[in-house]
Order: sequence, then structure tokens, then C-alpha cells
Amino acid sequence: MSSKKNTTPISLQPLDELFGTTGDGANGICEVSVSSLHSFPNHPFKVKNDKKMEELVKSVTEYGVLVPGIVRMRSAGGYELVAGHRRRRACEIAGIQKMPVIIKDLTDDEATVIMVDSNIQREELLFSEKAFAYKMKYDALKRQGKRTDLTSCRVGKKSAAEEVSQNTEDSARQVLRYIHLTELITELLYLTDIKKLPFNTAVELSYLKKDEQQLLIQYMNTHNMVPSMKQAEQLKKISKQEALTYLTIDKICMREEQEKEVQVQIPETKLKKYFPVDYSKEQMEEVIFKLLETWAEGREKSGESN
Repeated sequence: MSSKKNTTPISLQPLDELFGTTGDGANGICEVSVSSLHSFPNHPFKVKNDKKMEELVKSVTEYGVLVPGIVRMRSAGGYELVAGHRRRRACEIAGIQKMPVIIKDLTDDEATVIMVDSNIQREELLFSEKAFAYKMKYDALKRQGKRTDLTSCRVGKKSAAEEVSQNTEDSARQVLRYIHLTELITELLYLTDIKKLPFNTAVELSYLKKDEQQLLIQYMNTHNMVPSMKQAEQLKKISKQEALTYLTIDKICMREEQEKEVQVQIPETKLKKYFPVDYSKEQMEEVIFKLLETWAEGREKSGESN
């Protein structure tokens, strides 16, 4: 990170004010070499070479970078990007050597808040991107308060989670649920991102210890299954009481499979071929069950019951 330290409280100014300039010229718009721009440490948002990037490359090629990036000075030289990672990538692809930026004097926490706020409104964010972004902003805000527990940290009159949820589609409670996803091991978080593991189920599983999650992913891969919400809740409950074992995971997951009711539906058109037209549903069922009983007795006599 930049050499600028966390010495001042965060000023939660609107993003439009960040693009203003000051009379001393230090925070004015200037052009810097694209090669001198360095990524924000642990930047949670992926920069993809996808169709949207192609559109951005076409735009900067035709019109240049219309919105300047936000940077701060690095002690090791060059600039640390706070906002503008996709614009920098578009410039690299388009062969543009310089990019307009606004140089800001920011603490680590101020830079984190701006970095998250300038990206969180993107469409189609992965669950993991939102989770780590929310956590970074939450932690930055939390450092300014006296409380350190996850649910009660206050920043002024609002909780840190309430502050993070501002100008997003998520409530403070949902923000905390996203943050807890960062406790998932990589394999489970990936399954969440590709929507193979439902969000709510993933949140429950994030409360398991890391070694328990490793056992679970091993079980999932072996049995080609994904835990249900009910199973995740049971795993979480037992994990709080004692260490989960592979055998315990198997018992919980197999129990639900065994408890599932088997339902067979036979199309009415097929059934009517074998019954008189005036037979009621009850009469049909009676005949079917009698035939099944006869079939079952025949299997037992012939030793096929197993």
C-alpha cells in the first residue's frame, strides 16, 4: 500500500466531490504514464477481458478516457490506483500511453472506501467480489470506532454495516452475510460464484471451521452432491457443539436422502388404457396396489427381495 498512514478519520464525502480540483494543483487532473499506475492492494474486483472491456477499449480509442481515474502517490514510486482499473486496462489494450487521473492525498482507509464505492454499483458482480469489497470497506470504517465486534461496531450514529449498505441494494444484515462468505475456503466460494452452491446455503457453511469445510468439499466431490439448506443448518449446529467428522457429514447428508419421499406419477392417458372408462381414481388405485402386492409376494417367493 501507499506510505500514507491511517492518521485521520474517514471523511465520507460524495463521490462527485472527489473529481473536483483544488487551487494548489495537487488534486487537479493531470495525465500520467499508464505504466506508472499500480493496482490497489488486494483489489477485490476482477478486471476481465470480456465484451464490456471490448466496448470500453473502443470508447477510449475513439474519445479517450472521459472520466479520470483516482490515484495516490506510492512511496516506492509511481501511483496507486484507487479508481480506474478497467480504464487502465483499456488503455493498455488500446496502446494509449497516458491516462488522465486525479491525484488525491488519502489515508489507507479513505482510499479503501473510495475504491469500494466506485466499483460496487457494477452489474453482474460475483458473490466473492461483493463479499471481499464489503469486508474491506467494513474493516476500514470499523477501525474508526471503539467497538470491534462484527455486529455492533458504530461509526457516528450508524453501524459500520449500515454505512457499507448505503447506496447499495443490500441491507445492513445482508452486508454482514456477504462479509461472512469471506470465511469460506476457495473451493466452496467458487461454487457459490458459479451458483452451484446457493447463497443462503453458502452463508451457513461459512460458519464451519476451515478443516471442516475441507472435509465437506471432499465429501461433496466424492458423492457428487451439494448440501441443502437444511443440511447446512445441521452441519453448522453440530460444528458449534463439537468437531465435524467425515462420518458425521455422511450421516447428515445421507439421512435427508433416506427421508425423501418417493413419488411416482403416471400420466392419466396411460392409465386409462388399462381401466374401464367409468373407473374412478380410487378404484384405479385399489387395483394398482393389489397388483403391486401380488408382484411383491412373487419376488419374495423367488428370492428377489434383495
